[in-house]
Amino acid sequence: MKVLVMGGGVIGVTTAWYLAKAGCEVTVIERQNETALETSFANCGQISPGYATPWAAPGIPLKGLKWLFQADAPLKISPDGSLFQLAWIAQMLSNCNNNSYAINKGRMLRLSEYSRDQFITLRQELNLSYDDRQGGTLQLFRTQKQLDGMAKDIEVLEECGVRYRALDPNGCAEVEPALAKTKHNLSGGLQLPNDETGDCNMFTQKLTEHCKALGVKFIMGKTITKIEKQNNQINRVFLGIEELTADHYVMALGCFSRQMLLSLGIEIPVYPVKGYSMTIPIVDPASAPVSTILDESYKVAITRFDDRIRLGGMAELSGYNLTLNPRRRQTLEKVINDLFPDGGNLQQASFWTGLRPMTPDSTPIVGVSSIKNLSLNTGHGTLGWTMCLGSAKILAAEILGTQPEISIEGLNVARYAK
Repeated sequence: MKVLVMGGGVIGVTTAWYLAKAGCEVTVIERQNETALETSFANCGQISPGYATPWAAPGIPLKGLKWLFQADAPLKISPDGSLFQLAWIAQMLSNCNNNSYAINKGRMLRLSEYSRDQFITLRQELNLSYDDRQGGTLQLFRTQKQLDGMAKDIEVLEECGVRYRALDPNGCAEVEPALAKTKHNLSGGLQLPNDETGDCNMFTQKLTEHCKALGVKFIMGKTITKIEKQNNQINRVFLGIEELTADHYVMALGCFSRQMLLSLGIEIPVYPVKGYSMTIPIVDPASAPVSTILDESYKVAITRFDDRIRLGGMAELSGYNLTLNPRRRQTLEKVINDLFPDGGNLQQASFWTGLRPMTPDSTPIVGVSSIKNLSLNTGHGTLGWTMCLGSAKILAAEILGTQPEISIEGLNVARYAK
């Protein structure tokens, strides 16, 4: 089978990998000159199934109102002039109830746990190194109210069989020794020891080379200008005047999937949610994190790579705006100074922003579409790195007509059918 994958981020490249391993003739189209240079370039680095939590949660509407008046709030909304933005927000708010939260979190955990297991298998198979660590994730609570709210998350973790440890401030410092200097800022923490970390960009570019060794063709620096459909099938993809054909097509264009699909009569609620990251060279390894931290107050993750600290998080609903907001850098600097003040050199830090393709229920769209030979792999939001291998592997199985290893219930676009 000849398959054309549209998109060369971590979602597209992992999809190409599993299809090529199954014997497909695969071509990947990417508008940048290398893979993983957009959303996959500088994310926070967490592979965190246990923290696969929907944004749409009970209590979020009230929190959102409070955040409107905070300069360093984790979520900011700036009107982009589109009705789609308003509809997306309304749809997200409609999921902010206990029943929807439980359904969405269950789907996310199922896919994320499976994906994490594929990372373990792939590392062994390819002897792949990408600044990866298997030290777990530690969620930090600064207030008693946050600590009290941990009980609800623990209930879901227990239902899904996810290992965890509830910790007091001293326990947090045992897991992350550098926190001994700043544990007075904490009320406690929740550790998920099975979580992992790694550099998504490094991983994707190394996997790209393994894909090439399997015969995958990469067309780089080319933009898709048109997709032609006839008799409910894709028959051609245009790159300017160049035409490409395949037996099957995969849409993995992240935030740009929606526009392409609209031209084919398919509407998906994927909105570009802007996030920020900062990468800091380590100057004192003993004062840097060992693995990865999630600061619940600011919704910022702090991840240890071999010689760097990566901070990432926050969210802005402002369309396709990639302007770097200096206030967001100030928030990231505040978080690192509060928790790991002596670990890195902020003067040499790099500041970055990217767009995450987000659905209103936080669950990605993975699977077949209403067009016979078109499948979708998009909408992973903040968890593309966590879910990439699982999404790619179940999609490859579905395309090839074999049984996926986990349930795919509720993952495809049909859940949005009106």
